[in-house]
Amino acid sequence: MYSGAAAAAGPPRRDFISVTLGPEEVVGVGGYNNSKAWRRRSCWRKWKQLSRLQRSVILFLFAFLAVCGVISYTSMGEAWKSITNKSLDDQRTEQEIPGLKLANPAVLPAPQKADANRGDYPELSPQKPPKPPHVRRGPSNLQIKAPRRDMRLKTRHDTIRTAEELVQADKAEKTEKSIISWRGAVIEPDQSTEPPSSKIKEPKKPSSVEAEDQKEPVPINERQLAVIEAFRHAWKGYKDFAWGHDELKPLSKSYSEWFGLGLTLIDALDTMWILGLKEEFEEARKWVANDLVFDKNVDVNLFESTIRILGGLLSTYHLSGDSLFLEKAKDIGNRLMPAFKTPSKIPYSDVNIGRGTAHPPRWTSDSTVAEVTSIQLEFRELSRLTGDEKFQKAVDEVMKHVHTLSGKNDGLVPMFINTNSGQFTHLGVYTLGARADSYYEYLLKQWIQGGKKENELLEDYMRAIEGVKKHLLQRSEPKKLTFVGELAHGHFSAKMDHLVCFLPGTLALGAHNGLAADHMKLAETLIETCYQMYAQVETGLSPEIVHFNLHAQKGHKDVEIKPADRHNLLRPETVESLFYMYRFTGDKKYQDWGWEILQNFNRYTRVPTGGYTSINNVQNPSNPEPRDKMESFFLGETLKYMFLLFSDDIDLINLDKYVFNTEAHPLPIWVPA
Repeated sequence: MYSGAAAAAGPPRRDFISVTLGPEEVVGVGGYNNSKAWRRRSCWRKWKQLSRLQRSVILFLFAFLAVCGVISYTSMGEAWKSITNKSLDDQRTEQEIPGLKLANPAVLPAPQKADANRGDYPELSPQKPPKPPHVRRGPSNLQIKAPRRDMRLKTRHDTIRTAEELVQADKAEKTEKSIISWRGAVIEPDQSTEPPSSKIKEPKKPSSVEAEDQKEPVPINERQLAVIEAFRHAWKGYKDFAWGHDELKPLSKSYSEWFGLGLTLIDALDTMWILGLKEEFEEARKWVANDLVFDKNVDVNLFESTIRILGGLLSTYHLSGDSLFLEKAKDIGNRLMPAFKTPSKIPYSDVNIGRGTAHPPRWTSDSTVAEVTSIQLEFRELSRLTGDEKFQKAVDEVMKHVHTLSGKNDGLVPMFINTNSGQFTHLGVYTLGARADSYYEYLLKQWIQGGKKENELLEDYMRAIEGVKKHLLQRSEPKKLTFVGELAHGHFSAKMDHLVCFLPGTLALGAHNGLAADHMKLAETLIETCYQMYAQVETGLSPEIVHFNLHAQKGHKDVEIKPADRHNLLRPETVESLFYMYRFTGDKKYQDWGWEILQNFNRYTRVPTGGYTSINNVQNPSNPEPRDKMESFFLGETLKYMFLLFSDDIDLINLDKYVFNTEAHPLPIWVPA
């Protein structure tokens, strides 16, 4: 309380405080020694004297400078890496060897083993290619990746997402290599010339691709969009009328069953991935996860189930990285193994995947040569992924056995082999068509898959091509088309299956991997013949079989078609070879030929309600007589090769990193261990 008495007390008294300073605290009196502790206390006092705003500004400046430093470091690192990579590439330039083009290195660790007017047919509708929107090529993350357990694909309506570049593998340092000479071809194998060791080693899981290793995606073009539209139209029919069943019957809006394993769906999985159809892919994946069951009492054909189901699952696993597909592949692979329990180790043609039993066809104890020698890519890859050597051991024994057999004619093999004796049967008949075709294809592709070290495979392939030149090549009249006929007991037949049109692509693949240059020349002449098998027919679609005229006759074309042979099954072989030829030569005419074929499929085989159908008569544009069946390989092979043919992106399934099985399922090429 303030009062008058207090005011009269006089002026207030001043109080003083006495402070004594030690000498160590007086600047300039010997106490300051520039110690770290003294400096820290001094700096901290000055920092505390700053206002909160001043401290915030200083902290912001420090953070900004740090971010700028990181960005500058990253940019300089990328430039330095680019210079380094270029220098390494320059050092690895291939040596010039006459007649030989060295193949690029492989990428995965190898096992130590081892418009005309439309016809009047009312049921079929033409299709106009859509105008290309501003979209980029799918699919995303198209690369070889390690499996991920809970992978989920992001989907988007009516959009094709950008595809990332395939994994850039580390290139191994080149070592000295022995040279193999085979009838004019000079082959320089990777690493050793010995076959793989019998010990299978679990592969290393490849790392994901860094963003800085990616190339700019190649835009989708109008023709590729037309293929996507065709696929979606076919898929619509399958989804609406045959979902989960083997094959669509588009006219009757129903389905047919062969094995009851969803063949069309499995065959189309990797096609959807390559085309960038992620919504359709995810829908199909759910069916595989929830409804694909192999434990059922059903007989399946060893060859067909291997190339379509096992091959399709392995390919989809590699492209997507989703371990679901590898687990399913292991399951079906194990269930097919009883086929090899024969006296000769030549597998039976049929397996009951539920009971674990196998048997030959009811009418014979023979298997076809193509069937028993065209399952190797898939079983070898299954061993590489699982570390279980039994799969590769079984199929390698078949190849080694066939290698030693008599009954060949300059490398050409008969069509049948007995599962009891292990010997060829029906001797004297040689063809590159049905029952023998993919034997020759898989000789080359196994050699490529395994790192070009298994010389028996190469020798058998090279000898067989020489046999083709010697015994099966002829020229037709009047256009002098080179074609591959058949030989029966010394008599030449001018018959050529459409299936034989795989050969130009295989020859081109061999030439790309260092085989004789004349293989590419032969490929160029044969693909012209395969194209003429379409161009000289009224619908522009090839029949199943043609006969060539060997003698000029007025009013006759090179190609003659018998009534029993004039059906078209939507087969892929010619488009397959067009893809290889364009990929290796860059000649646009191959794309143009493929475009003509796609347009004719749309004119004469497309069903308005969804799907495409095989036809009975390629010579009748007004009524091609639809058969009411869409083969699974139309989605698994034909449209896939169409899409790849029209692409100018060599990294969209790079042929130095992948090898296609005979059902167009890409599997990785192994890196030598």
